[in-house]
Amino acid sequence: MKTLKEKQKDAYAALKEKMGYVNVMQVPRLQKAVVNVGVGSFKDKKKIEVVEDRLAKLTGQKPAKRGAKKSIATYKTRTGDTVGEQVTLRGPRMYAFLDKLLNIALPRTKDFRGLSGNAIDEIGNITIGIKEHTIFPEAVDEDLRDVFGLAITVVTTAKTQKEAKAYLDHLGFPFKKAEEKKKR
Repeated sequence: MKTLKEKQKDAYAALKEKMGYVNVMQVPRLQKAVVNVGVGSFKDKKKIEVVEDRLAKLTGQKPAKRGAKKSIATYKTRTGDTVGEQVTLRGPRMYAFLDKLLNIALPRTKDFRGLSGNAIDEIGNITIGIKEHTIFPEAVDEDLRDVFGLAITVVTTAKTQKEAKAYLDHLGFPFKKAEEKKKR
């Protein structure tokens, strides 16, 4: 089985006919993967530290805290309160994380039928929402008290949604088949 990095190198040959590329530099590339976790509902500082620790284990990098931009009395938040954690992955860490996501974590998801093609935005980025972090192998069974969700945004250099879909398909992102859409 090829890794994501190896599939990246084969992208030009695979997409040359389909997309009409005449130069290797026209092929889209992965720029970064951004992993976000919201902790706004946790008022306990220890729970926020647990989320930070687990996110660091999942990604291999220490997350940065994201503070509230303004105070909102309804949500009992003040300016600067931690409302989320974010990790931006590039290079080898990004490839390792995405390999783990595509080959181990997503297949472990309950009732997983594939990613929606509509998750790709107009400029070629895809955002994947995961309800439980426990699908990753680093999540220890003892720590199931505080389950949290995360959002993963994969940023590519693709110019259009169609180009990004073809590129991500080549990399092995598990999209829903067109036949399943027709049945519903």
